[in-house]
Amino acid sequence: MKGRRGSIVAGGLLILLGLAFLVLRLVPGLQGTWFSWPLIIVGVGLFLLIMGLVSGEPGMAVPACIVGGIGALLYWQNLTGHWDTWSFAWTLIPGFVGAGLLLAGLLGEKPGEMIRAGAVMLVISAALFLIFGSFLGGLQLLGAYWPVLLIALGVLLLVLQLVFRSRR
Repeated sequence: MKGRRGSIVAGGLLILLGLAFLVLRLVPGLQGTWFSWPLIIVGVGLFLLIMGLVSGEPGMAVPACIVGGIGALLYWQNLTGHWDTWSFAWTLIPGFVGAGLLLAGLLGEKPGEMIRAGAVMLVISAALFLIFGSFLGGLQLLGAYWPVLLIALGVLLLVLQLVFRSRR
C-alpha cells in the first residue's frame, strides 16, 4: 500500500507541477519579481517532504530540508545579488540537516535520538555561520572579537565530551 500511495501522490504532484509550469509559459506576465528559478528547488524540497509523509517515511524530512533550505538560500541570494555570501553561507547546510533530523524526530522516527542530533547540528551550524561570517567580513556582529566564537565553540565541545563520557 505504501508504494501505491507514493506513486499516486508522485503522479498528482507531477501533474500539478507541470500545470504550474505550463501556466507560467502561456502567461508570461505571471513571472514577476517574486518568481525565480530557486523556487523550483524549494518546490523539490516540499515534494520530497510530502512524499515522505505520504509514504510513511519520516526520514525523508532530512533531504527535504537540505534541498528546500538550499533553495531558500539561493532565492535570497538571487533577490539581493549577494552571491558572495556563499563564502560562509555553506555553513547553514549542517543546520538544514539538523532541521530535517528534528522534523523526522517530531514525525516519529527515533524521536529522542533524532531531536537530540538535530539540535546539536543546529547549534554547530549556527556557530560555524557566525565564525565564518565574522572572519570573512560578511557579518559585523562581533567586529574584531570574532575569535571569541572559536573559544566558545571549543568550550562547548569539551563540555559535551565530558558530559557524554560521564554518562557512559
